[in-house]
Amino acid sequence: MAEEQKTPIPTKIDEVNDFMKERVGVGVSFDVGHRTLIILKKRVEIYYTTGLADAEVVQRVLSKLMSINDDERNVNKVPEIIENRLVHMQVRRTESIDDTVDQFLSGLIVVFIDGCDFAFVVDTRSYPGRQPEEPDTEKVIRGPRDGYTENIIINTALTRRRIRDERLRLEMMQVGERSKTDICIAYIEDVADPNLVKLIKRELTEIEIDGLPMSDKSVEEFLVKQGIRPFPLVRYTERPDIGAVHLLEGHVLIIVDTSPSVIITPATYFSHLQHAEEYRESPGPGSFIRLVRLVGIFVSLFLMPFWYLVTVQPELLPDTIDFIGPNKGGGHIPLFLQILLADLGIEFLRLAAIHTPTPLSTAMGLIAAILIGEIAINVGLFTPEVILYVAVSAVGSFVTPSFELSVSNKITRLFFLIATAIFGIPGFVISITLAILFLVGTKSLNTPYMWPFIPFNMKALRETIYRTPVPLAKYRPTITNSPDKTRMPNS
Repeated sequence: MAEEQKTPIPTKIDEVNDFMKERVGVGVSFDVGHRTLIILKKRVEIYYTTGLADAEVVQRVLSKLMSINDDERNVNKVPEIIENRLVHMQVRRTESIDDTVDQFLSGLIVVFIDGCDFAFVVDTRSYPGRQPEEPDTEKVIRGPRDGYTENIIINTALTRRRIRDERLRLEMMQVGERSKTDICIAYIEDVADPNLVKLIKRELTEIEIDGLPMSDKSVEEFLVKQGIRPFPLVRYTERPDIGAVHLLEGHVLIIVDTSPSVIITPATYFSHLQHAEEYRESPGPGSFIRLVRLVGIFVSLFLMPFWYLVTVQPELLPDTIDFIGPNKGGGHIPLFLQILLADLGIEFLRLAAIHTPTPLSTAMGLIAAILIGEIAINVGLFTPEVILYVAVSAVGSFVTPSFELSVSNKITRLFFLIATAIFGIPGFVISITLAILFLVGTKSLNTPYMWPFIPFNMKALRETIYRTPVPLAKYRPTITNSPDKTRMPNS
């Protein structure tokens, strides 16, 4: 995106006031604060946004500026005196009135001085929001209970608290012609790939849109250009410890203001299969938890298509397990349609649970599980085995740590099922092959989506399957198979 021409700050204070009234709505919008002070016979205009600026800090700044008239007599150095009296840790000069408007609407206060072609910007932001608390979707039995919030300043502080490295970089930019949404790019300078950092910066600066109403999700769509591909190309987390671990592994975090989720880039398919709980347990139990989770994900993908295949072609089953399949006379509608309706019913229940108030969710679950399921079987709408396998597949979807990946797996499972219903064994095999080829050909910010399986990296793949003890995790695997011999934290 081409650099826009910046408008210089007028030296006449009346022109500044006219610009602020016309551009920002001073005197019209109730939350736009404005004070006029006379300091050493100089007219000073101060602008701030009520609700975004810390009222106590603003009052302290005003008090200090007014005390100049009692303590100073040198009327020739008013700008220098005012700059020395701005009692705040972040004060800077700006010579662009467009920049001052952006900063002012972000919660900073702006100080204009009559006769000066620059202004002082004081960071007094105090955004409304909740305190850090454990996210509902990434809970652990043991571990910190804090989590990212909708406040970008709190989120960067939570990250900096865990990585006190002088090479940690937190670069801020604004995206959106009207929204001016703050976005922070976080990375460790000597660990992250410089080309990856440059690519992310370029993609973000080229975003041309009025605003980012969906915050991080809108940024993701511009960043990875996913299109109709169902699989998630970035990973989200609301846990600061997960974000810190990925920074130490060389990933880049994208923190978007107003969103409690942080984007982790790049992300592979296997990175969506890990959960913090595995690293809150010792290596043995942690590996067991991971194995159970991987089995659950495998079941959510392949159980329903495979069961349908052996049901419609029972000759595939050996005599010892020929009991698999619905009993004769069970159900009055085709088996394939039963599976689709039952799977759709599970999605209905999931969406209903999201929108149902908490006190009513238990009652809704009882109605769904006892009344709807039992009555549907009794009237012959579904066979018991259909309900069983659909429920097991649904539980496997809920086991998936990444919600985005679980939805993608449901779409993939539906693709397998339809191909199996139409073409039988060839459809089952070919659909799985096509899905694997599609994943192999996918890239996330120039990173192969199926790494470390393709391209193959034994150390990283072993870490994906087996929870390696922390003292033994001494290498940071790279896609080029030339590991950096520095200590690699677990994620």
